[in-house]
Amino acid sequence: MTLQSYGGYQVELSHTDKPFFPDAGITKGDLLAYHERIADIMIPHIEERPLTLNRFPDGIGEDGFFQQARGDYFPDWLDTLDVNHGGSTGHVLHMLANHPASLIYLVNQGTVTFHSWLSRKSQLKAPDQVIFDLDPPGDDFELVREAAGLVAEGMRRCNLTPFVKTTGSRGLHVVAPLKPEADFDRVRSLARELARALADAYPDRLTTEQRKQKRRGRLYLDIMRIAFGQTAVAPYSVRAKPDAPIATPLEWDELDNPKLGPRSFTIANIFRRMGQRDDPWQHMHRKAVSIQSFEEGVSGFKGGDQ
Repeated sequence: MTLQSYGGYQVELSHTDKPFFPDAGITKGDLLAYHERIADIMIPHIEERPLTLNRFPDGIGEDGFFQQARGDYFPDWLDTLDVNHGGSTGHVLHMLANHPASLIYLVNQGTVTFHSWLSRKSQLKAPDQVIFDLDPPGDDFELVREAAGLVAEGMRRCNLTPFVKTTGSRGLHVVAPLKPEADFDRVRSLARELARALADAYPDRLTTEQRKQKRRGRLYLDIMRIAFGQTAVAPYSVRAKPDAPIATPLEWDELDNPKLGPRSFTIANIFRRMGQRDDPWQHMHRKAVSIQSFEEGVSGFKGGDQ
């Protein structure tokens, strides 16, 4: 066990030689080293956002679990947020990762993947993102790439600025920043109207049909992450998949590469890519628009020519 200092906070790092991705020879120490390097880029995307952790204390070759609530033994300096979920869930003391020490501590607890809310502490009930989760109906990633372009086109017609990332799993997320002015229900309702307009415009490729048997090979436009308490995989988070793929923000021109896949970027190659390109999402918050502008755009898209 070694003691490391991160911004004045002490974190004990343990069992760093433990295999975490056995097939790829990636250890817990490699996972910690990745997060040490990526922390300053990743944290601005997740700070002040409640987290859900996907933990694998013995690596992905063994069973993992999801954790929302802060562990009783976690250090006092780890930032938290008491959230009232209502109903039978009640209050949950969610973890936050607002500085590198928090990120490293949680990785040392076996966290492989960080999932974050679409809202921040200051406006918890008002999302600052619109997100479309695009997974292929089979293994047709070409359809996902095409659908991402169509969703981006629709977002632009609705006065939004779209951004895209690989999920590190099966598909892509298309995300647009929004000023946190409206609650989740209102934002999801507008996203649903946009999804329906896109499905009407491209009925052979896109659908809003939730039942899989009715999709008939079309790509489902999933907007259900836009809800209080729901999460999306955090930018630059590692996934519990072979080779440690990373949810990677992209430039739009990268979708033109036919070799691109949802797991193209991994711990092994991500910094080579980032040596050539800055974080494409670095200043996305500057493109946030008002809910009124989004509403006006959706109304115009629905009423205009498809």
